[in-house]
Amino acid sequence: MLQPKKTKFRRMQKGRMKGKAQRGAQLAFGSFGIKTLESCWMTGQQIEAARQAVVRYMNREGYVWIRIFPDKPFTKKPAEVRMGKGKGNPEGFVAPVTPGRMLIEVDGVPVEVAREALRLGAQKLPVSTKFVVRRDYVKQ
Repeated sequence: MLQPKKTKFRRMQKGRMKGKAQRGAQLAFGSFGIKTLESCWMTGQQIEAARQAVVRYMNREGYVWIRIFPDKPFTKKPAEVRMGKGKGNPEGFVAPVTPGRMLIEVDGVPVEVAREALRLGAQKLPVSTKFVVRRDYVKQ
C-alpha cells in the first residue's frame, strides 16, 4: 500500500468569500471591539501593525485579544514564468475575513480610550470596520 508523500504545506484552494461571518461575529472576551464590514485576505503583517497601534495607544493597560490568525497559505509563481508547470511556491499566510467578523477586542480601559485605540488600529487594516460595545457594558 502506497502512502502519500508528506509535504510541509497542505495544498489549499483559493475559495470564495461570499456571505457574512458564520462564527466569531460577537464579542467573546472584551467589552469593546472592531468588526469588519468587508471581506479580504488579511496578512500577518497587517494584523501585527494593528495590534501594535492599539497596544501603544493604550499604554500597555487593559487587555487585547486578536480574534483572527493567518493560517491559510497562499502561493505565487516567479516573475516571467510560462503557464503550467504546477502550482507556485508558498509565499506567505493570510486570514480570510468576511463581513461581520470580530477582529480585535479590548477591555480594562475607558470607552474613550478604547474607541481611539481601535480607530488607530483600524487604520492599519485593509478593510472598513465598525466600533462595537458590549450590550451589558456599564460605564465605570
